[in-house]
Formats: sequence, structure tokens, C-alpha cells
Amino acid sequence: MSNEPAATPESQPSGQSGRRGRSARRAARGGGGPGAQLPYITRKIATYDVLDEEGLAIIEGNADTILQEIGIEFRDDAEALDMWRKAGADVKESRVRFPKGLCRSLLQTAPETFVQHARNPERNVQIGGKATVFAPVYGPPFVRDLDGNRRYATLDDFRNFVRLAYMAPAIHHSGGTVCEPVDVPVNKRHLDMVLTHMTLSDKPFMGSVTHPMRAADTVEMCKILFGAEVVDRNCVVINLINANSPMVFDETMLGAAKVYARANQATIVTPFILSGAMSPVSVAGTLTQVLAEVLAGAAFTQLCRPGAPVVFGTFASSMSMQSGAPTFGTPEPSLVSYGAAQLARRLKIPFRTGGGLCASKVPDAQAAYESANTLNSTLLAGTNFVLHGAGWLEGGLSASYEKFILDVDQLGMLQKFAAGVDLSENGQAMSAIREVGPGAHYLGSEHTKANFETAFYRSTIADNNSYEQWLAEGEKTAAQRANEIAKTWLGLYEKPSIDPAVEEQLVDFVARKKASMPDAFA
Repeated sequence: MSNEPAATPESQPSGQSGRRGRSARRAARGGGGPGAQLPYITRKIATYDVLDEEGLAIIEGNADTILQEIGIEFRDDAEALDMWRKAGADVKESRVRFPKGLCRSLLQTAPETFVQHARNPERNVQIGGKATVFAPVYGPPFVRDLDGNRRYATLDDFRNFVRLAYMAPAIHHSGGTVCEPVDVPVNKRHLDMVLTHMTLSDKPFMGSVTHPMRAADTVEMCKILFGAEVVDRNCVVINLINANSPMVFDETMLGAAKVYARANQATIVTPFILSGAMSPVSVAGTLTQVLAEVLAGAAFTQLCRPGAPVVFGTFASSMSMQSGAPTFGTPEPSLVSYGAAQLARRLKIPFRTGGGLCASKVPDAQAAYESANTLNSTLLAGTNFVLHGAGWLEGGLSASYEKFILDVDQLGMLQKFAAGVDLSENGQAMSAIREVGPGAHYLGSEHTKANFETAFYRSTIADNNSYEQWLAEGEKTAAQRANEIAKTWLGLYEKPSIDPAVEEQLVDFVARKKASMPDAFA
């Protein structure tokens, strides 16, 4: 596998030939309009750490105790159990107990950083180190559409969200199941989804994990797109492998993990936590369980193929102790994210968490506050791969077009923030201070005139005009403005070029696979 770093942000071109001028300038200064793409983030700000050395040692020691004494279930997969037995673990029925240090020792072969290659090399992303990659929402069966309706998602919706993610400057990754197209048979929809990512976008993407055969189909399609030798040597697809918390990996996730790891493709091992239900109610208890689950799952990928890329993932929400419903934007999940990021850095593997998470049913103030709280802590934690970066509503049950646009605006702001303080000669602005002197203003200074277009982030959503102008323009809310922008972007979308022969092979592969099996909707 190639671990050469991708092009640095400074050296990457825009990648959107033919879209220059006004839209490109707007994207460059604010990240909010279609046009010039922003490269993945290389953070120039420090991480926010919540645990000292003693706290980290306590959690790591407790996780080791879980692995040694309680163990992790690897259910309904005899091969996985045999692999652990040969590696020196204590296996009784489906329960695996690990000698102290075994999982960490296995993880020494996992890369600290890796590059996920896109079919357009200008879109390659680094995962790990100081890099942060934003990807859209993942998994909702419903959409909140552009007419204000909540309904089941369709393949047309899926394609629209891939188009929007392709056009969004501050989204660096096409994602995976951006919504679940329920109008396509369950056993065939993965083919349409992967084909959509490959043809309607040229950004990196995620593969299917809902069945080992669907993972295998994804790998075969990647071989068509990139070539078999390229796939064997490089990461071209990344995938989400969830632990069935508490402390269980099931046959579906294990089967998909084996397919991808053996093909040298990246897996994100993520305990899916609703604290109080799938983990203890305390932050430290949740972190302990998360670490144990990730250690077991990530180490398993190295049994499949040493050196296969793997990411320490966590998805942790709190819950209402009155109703049992998940809650978002609250302090405790942020503390889990910060702590888990520290633990991942000590393991020397990349980290995934966070996103624009909220429980609100519509893109309102609740959605904004909860998502902003989650996104800010996601960036400050030093997260490398951010799933659910845009479009998440209703605890992940719905993907919203308006929320997608609102979130993209926030991602652009975070990208600007992550660049840190400019200490170049231009950033120091001493020429402006000398020119203006005491008691004057900077509006007409040469420095201001040279920097006014890019000096500050310009939101495409926020209305900063006078009350009278806002009235005259129709008293539009942020969600209404986002609705208009989504429609405009979809109208402006242009499919990125792809080798016609490769596209024909992909379409033929999908058609043959679909014809080989009857429809199944369960």
C-alpha cells in the first residue's frame, strides 16, 4: 500500500476546470458556493485534550481488564474465532479473551496515516496526522425534501446528495450511504450507490458493509475503476465497521471487515454508543468500553492482513433518562470525543468521530445549536475523518437538503478556523498599521484593498443586511435561503468526466449482478 502523503493543501489545484471567476472567488473566500474545491484540512491549531497522563493510563488499564477478563464476542464467525485462537487468544464458544498487550502488538502494523485515492488524483485525501476530512451524512432511511416533506429516501435523492457533496467546496469526501434508497431492492441497492459515487463524483467514497458479498462487489467495482494492481497497493475505498455494543462484533460486520482488510482497504472500527443503553452513563466508563471494542476490532483487521489501514472510530451520544431517546450537542459526548481522540493518537492510528449531529426534526435553532456544538468539538478533538458532516437530522433518521447546505456553510467556517493565525508578513499587517497611524481608519488602506475579498469568511446563508433590506427581500429564514441554494446547485451540477470505457464496464458489472439474483426487500 502506498503511504506517500497526498498533495499538500497549498499545492492542490482547484480541480474544477471551467468554473472560475465569481463562483470560484466566492468559494475561496467562504467555502459556501459551488466552484473551486477546498483541499482536505491540514490543521494548524492545537488539539483540545481533556485527559492527563494519569487519566489516560486509568482508561487504558481498565480497557485491558475488559479484554482479559470479560472478553469480546465474535459471533457466528468460526473463521474469525479460529484466527484469534491461532493468535494466542483464549476462545470459548464465541467469547474471545485477549492476553495483555496482544491487540496493541497486532496494531503496530497498522499505518499511522494513509492516503485514500480518488479517481481524480486532485481529490486524494490523507487520513491521519494533522489532516481532517469532511464527509456527508450516512445512513438515513428518510429525507426532508425540497418541498418540505418527510418521506422515504429514493435513489434520485441519493444521487442528488452525491451531486451536492461533489459541488460543496468544504466537503472533501463523497461519503457512503448518504441516504438509504428504499425504492431499490435491499440486495441490489449497494450496486447503485457505489456506481453513483464512482460516476457522479470524482471524490473518494465509502463502500457497502451490509453483507460480505456486497463488500466483495464494492472491491470488484474498485478494480474496474482503478485497476486490480492499484487496489492491491493503495487504499481506494473506506468503510464503516460498527461494533454491536456492548462488546459484540456480529457476522455481518466481521464478514465485511475481512473482505476489505484482505483487499488492503480501510476500515473504520466504530462502537455505536448510546450512553446509558450500550455503555455506562459515565464518560470514563464509556471511553473504557470504546477503547476495548476498538482494540479488538482494529487488531482483527491486522490478523486479516498486516498493514491494512484501520481507523479508531467512535460514535457516542447521550440519552434522555426520561424517554430513552438519543440526545446530541450535550457536553458528555464531546468529552468522549476528546478523550477517544487522545487514545487514538496514543495507538498511532487515525481517528473518526463527530459530525453535524442533532435530534431536531427540521433545520431549526435546535438543529443549529446541537450541530454547532458537535462540529466544533469534532474539529478541536483533532478528528481525522468526520462522518455526518452535513445533512443529518432527527437523530440520523433523516437527511435534509436544507440542513446539508446549512452544514456545508459551517464546514467552510471550520476549515478557515483550522488554518490558525496567519503570521506571514501580510498577516502581521505592519504596513497597514504604519500607513494608517493613530486616529484614522483602515477602510482605504492598501492592505485592506489587497485583502478585502479573502479577509473574512463570508457565509452564504447568514443575512447580515439591514432589517429593511431583509423585509424587501421576502423575510427569508436561513432554511429558506438554504432551500434556494440547494436547488441552484443541483441546477448547476455538471458530471465530472470519466473514461467512457470504464463507465461502460461498471454499468455492465452492475447490470449483470442485478440480473443474477431476484429482488429482495428484506
